[in-house]
Amino acid sequence: MPQPPPRMTLVLGGARSGKSAYAEALIEAGPGPWLYLATAQAFDAEMVDRIAQHRARRPAGWRTRDVPVALPEAVAEAQGPVLVDCLTLWLTNLILAEADLDAAVARLLAACAAAPGPLVLVGNEVGLGIVPDNALARRFRDEAGRLHQRLAARADRVVLTVAGLPLIVKPGAAA
Repeated sequence: MPQPPPRMTLVLGGARSGKSAYAEALIEAGPGPWLYLATAQAFDAEMVDRIAQHRARRPAGWRTRDVPVALPEAVAEAQGPVLVDCLTLWLTNLILAEADLDAAVARLLAACAAAPGPLVLVGNEVGLGIVPDNALARRFRDEAGRLHQRLAARADRVVLTVAGLPLIVKPGAAA
């Protein structure tokens, strides 16, 4: 069982690396109620099922708010422990909406800096593979890398999950 998180933790990992389960256990190590800011959008039946499974595994005491685009505003309004899952889905939503990424990221960074915490942010590490073969995928990979770098610089702790194991990349004291 993880110790309570510091004010801000960034949890990164690949698909099915255990990042979300680790982040949930991390934030549950502190007192609730816990707020889950979900950025996924269900565009098909398979995604509807994935979202339902994600929600079902969390015990009572969690509140969930769907914020596919308005993540900075939701972080700014939140009280108490907050889990954001996932940054890269949020980034995808912004890119597909042709939003101003620089402005949105700036708002998110400001909201995270002002959040009293604990705040746990989850994102997919997408920069470890091959160079994508199309411009949109390369842009997404590059923007995700830049977003994660900016958040990691401000986070008290950064964790990389691999095969269900948390690797502490940037240690930080518990809150």
